[in-house]
Amino acid sequence: MQVYLIRHPEPQVALGICYGQLDLPALDVDETADLLRQQLPAGLPLISSPLLRCRMLADALHPSPRFDDRLMEMNFGEWEGRHWDDIGREALNDWAADLLNHAPPGGESVTMLQARSVACLNALAAEGLPACIVVAHAGVMRSAVGHARGLPSTEWTQLKFGYGECVMLAWPAV
Repeated sequence: MQVYLIRHPEPQVALGICYGQLDLPALDVDETADLLRQQLPAGLPLISSPLLRCRMLADALHPSPRFDDRLMEMNFGEWEGRHWDDIGREALNDWAADLLNHAPPGGESVTMLQARSVACLNALAAEGLPACIVVAHAGVMRSAVGHARGLPSTEWTQLKFGYGECVMLAWPAV
């Protein structure tokens, strides 16, 4: 299955705020959709995270998008909505020391995020779709690209994707 994996447009949030699953609107949705339409084949099914910043773009790109909770950004639990500087150096150091497995209080780990992201894409492939568009978040994109390309965690956890960026993947990896 060919996957056109897209990161949502920039969210409306103050700089420095941890916003994983906070439901925030996006900026420049129409402009982002116009640019993406030039890259995307017409008529493909579109599956999106239900969070508003993705939903807004999905609605602008497709007349009837589907939504899947497994495509939501990482759940940062008690850190959601807080400024990174207010979380505390010790808590951030503990997380950074075991990025894959350490979950913020009440949240999920990067490994948990990757498991649900991969499960969602596997389910789409099992539907027999030849291609689809997926609108999601940077964490989901890192997880999916890392899995599809067989990258070690030290590489895929560091991948960067711009707002509105589209990456094409063959899924499952060949």
